[in-house]
Amino acid sequence: MTATAQAQPPHLEAFDVATTMGLLYGPGITGLKGAFPREWVARLGQEINALYESALSRPGGAVGRGTKRHYVEIHPEDISGFIDLVSHPWVIAVCEAVLGPNYKIVEIGFDVPNPGALDQPWHRDFPSPQDTLVGRRLNSLAFNLTTVDVLKDMGPFEIAPGTQWDFSAEFEHEMFPPKSFYPRYETRAERKMPMMGDISVRSALTIHRGTANVSQKARPVLVLGVDAPGANNAERHDLQITRAFHGRLAGEVLDHLTYRLVDDLEVIKQGHSIEGLMMGDA
Repeated sequence: MTATAQAQPPHLEAFDVATTMGLLYGPGITGLKGAFPREWVARLGQEINALYESALSRPGGAVGRGTKRHYVEIHPEDISGFIDLVSHPWVIAVCEAVLGPNYKIVEIGFDVPNPGALDQPWHRDFPSPQDTLVGRRLNSLAFNLTTVDVLKDMGPFEIAPGTQWDFSAEFEHEMFPPKSFYPRYETRAERKMPMMGDISVRSALTIHRGTANVSQKARPVLVLGVDAPGANNAERHDLQITRAFHGRLAGEVLDHLTYRLVDDLEVIKQGHSIEGLMMGDA
């Protein structure tokens, strides 16, 4: 990790296994304030903005996630801070606590809710696996890192704590609860307004949505997806690294990557679409 990657050493309780598991198995989300310096995040924001412009310029470069919203999967080496991110002590500690020592990074990308984005329908990011439905075990996590200070008019991320365990045959595509369920989520709803440098982690199964962005600013957020052994989320993604980048990675980083080794990076075919988010906003 570079000398500037970590703003301050996280408090000891941030590494407590029981606390971490209690938050992710209970509310389904937790976070760390000031994990990275603002300068580090500003550089990440510049890189994401350039990657977003490039993605929008080519067919299929970005996946729609609702009105004026996109998701773009990228390559680890597309951002200069990838090694800093996956080597951060808190990120490692959370992954080991919830997913075990053999966790695998399977996804890196970003979401952009632009001005004019509407409320998304309440949803989870993929159907609940048997590990969760039957075994009551979380086998994947999603880390989020905003590149801007989030204000209430910028369409904050909204989550209904504790709903990672919800299941009903009425869920469309096993991901979208019917509108009759919405009062339950609205009662529980918490809007998150992180600042540059903050990082959060959640179960992607916890029911959530992006809210309407009525500001004149986009709200880009980096996404890092991590699996426990036996989870199959890598099938939705195409994590590539070049041989040159491979040579820069320490063994402890490579051990936790699910990747395809290539001579030259190939354009990613954006595969993790969530069709229900394009069927009309809430």
